[in-house]
Amino acid sequence: MKKFSGVGVALVTPFDEQGQVDEVSLRELVEYVIDGGVDYLVALGTTSEAATMTAEEKDLVVRVIAGQNDGRLPIVLGVGGNDTAQVVHELSSLPYMECGDAILSVVPYYNKPSQEGIYAHFKEIAERAPLPVILYNVPGRTGVNMAAGTTLRLAREYENIIAVKEASGNFEQATAIIKDMPENFIFLSGDDGITLPLMAIGGSGVISVVANVLPAEFSSMVHLALEEEYGEARTTHLRMADICKALFEEGNPAGIKAALVAKGVIACGRLRVPLAPVSDNLYARIASLLAK
Repeated sequence: MKKFSGVGVALVTPFDEQGQVDEVSLRELVEYVIDGGVDYLVALGTTSEAATMTAEEKDLVVRVIAGQNDGRLPIVLGVGGNDTAQVVHELSSLPYMECGDAILSVVPYYNKPSQEGIYAHFKEIAERAPLPVILYNVPGRTGVNMAAGTTLRLAREYENIIAVKEASGNFEQATAIIKDMPENFIFLSGDDGITLPLMAIGGSGVISVVANVLPAEFSSMVHLALEEEYGEARTTHLRMADICKALFEEGNPAGIKAALVAKGVIACGRLRVPLAPVSDNLYARIASLLAK
């Protein structure tokens, strides 16, 4: 199995009642997902609320994750932004880069670059990155879509661009990438709810939010799909459908933190403004679905 196929879990960052990083809960979460059978850990992704963290907090979070992991699984570090020069600078200066095995870098947001601009951004990253690069296309958050042609161009021209996390939800685009991507390139779903159908057409796994709370179930489904055991995988996919929908109903990571509190994995579901906790009704529904 390729190193970053299977299930990567985009770890949340637990905060305590005062809004500070809860190191104890973060260690518990890392242990919980490793015990659940995930294949690698993703630190400082969107789900981590990295956009609200200071540089010191990011360093703390990565080092707590790496310390608890203790070399058991690969670690992917989220390093991205909409200022190419700043991202490139961070790749050579962030003190926690030594903890990672690859980086996950998002398409630049807000600027709304052209396809040529997106290519130029990742070209500079690829030429300077000290670790392999996973592209991250999430137009619902960035405001711009990285077209299949741009993904394929980057994949063909740079051997250290090893994968794409594709979260456009566009099956035609996914098909175009999978059909023509280099042999060793990895296609990862960026949407939990459509992971199985994307794997059925040639995807190799997912960087998952839901695996924070259902690591064993999600890992089982993905590993079955990798073995082309689609009947059993489909049963698990359908069983998780309602909870997957509920977890994203009032935003991410609000739903997943509520679920982690309900399961007793983390102590507090606090989020940082501008994010807000889920409603009481949704929390009760998530707890009920988890109990089933």
